[in-house]
Amino acid sequence: MQYTRSVGAGRVTIAQVAREAGVSKTSISRYLGGELDALSEHLRERIRSTIARLGYQPSQMARGLKGGRTRLIGMLVADILNPYSVAVLHGAEAACQEHGYTLMLCNTGNDEKREKQSLAALHSYSVEGLLFNTQGRNVAPLKELGRTAFPVVLLDRRIEGCDFDLVGLDNVRAARMATEHLLASGYTDIGLVVQPLHGVSSRQGRQAGFLEAISGRPDAHGETVEVHIDQPGHVAAMLQDFFKRRRGQRGDAAKLAILAGNGMVSLQIALALRSMKLRFPEDIGLLCFDELSWSPLVGSGISTIEQPTYEIGFSAIERLLARIHGESAPRREILLDGRLIQRGSSQPAQASAGSKDP
Repeated sequence: MQYTRSVGAGRVTIAQVAREAGVSKTSISRYLGGELDALSEHLRERIRSTIARLGYQPSQMARGLKGGRTRLIGMLVADILNPYSVAVLHGAEAACQEHGYTLMLCNTGNDEKREKQSLAALHSYSVEGLLFNTQGRNVAPLKELGRTAFPVVLLDRRIEGCDFDLVGLDNVRAARMATEHLLASGYTDIGLVVQPLHGVSSRQGRQAGFLEAISGRPDAHGETVEVHIDQPGHVAAMLQDFFKRRRGQRGDAAKLAILAGNGMVSLQIALALRSMKLRFPEDIGLLCFDELSWSPLVGSGISTIEQPTYEIGFSAIERLLARIHGESAPRREILLDGRLIQRGSSQPAQASAGSKDP
């Protein structure tokens, strides 16, 4: 049977549903609020069928403000252009749907002012909890808001002085694994190319794992190269400086490789190497954090550290729901393992033929 609205155009109200069903608005409110024991089976069926026939959609916001539950979860990301953010979003959305919540996304664009405005906006919508990927600089607004407003779970990046739960990659272990793979492939001079480290714990963790692996190899050299990907030509200039410096130190004995700190840096490195007419692994080794759709398609394929992004998003929502439902245990960190995907770009250095100086 196909139902049509018989109450005129526009949004159907609870008063119209009550009138059509021949019951009070209180009975409708009880039905929508789950107080089914207060209604007879006949009355419940009459209300259900009337709601279906009219296509009534209750205001989740109004119900939440009245009953203290909006079933809204905020997600605030530092940069929606980062493939990592989009991939984590998929897992978070799936968990919200499974548990009957709606996700509200805000993008700060790594801007401190926008981050503060977004936090205030999410608070005004009475979200029950927040997933937060901070830009890493001024975190005072979150500290102030998080203590009183709603539970918070951090994605990927820690905030010093806050006792929020965190879900993300085990960055130290993943970077150590990546670096050890390059070392085992014969590369002796490795540059970790990252965006600025200050205030971003995930990047600092990757640097720590990188240096830890290098420290076990006295015959190798590791160097952190900080880049600004929003400045045209900066990545290429920093790479050329690194290549020149290492060749000057070790000459032809240097087997050069790059470890890219994330997917956005990876793209800039690939473009820079192409502009310099350098090939991998013939001229230089390359391994990148984040498995991207184009990673297998460039040259002989780019080796990557794949993050379990779906699992990170899903687990973060479940951790947040535990806090929303009253868990008061000490702060927890859930750090998941990355997966090394080996392709041509990190083939053994000694297997490369016909190299030319970078």
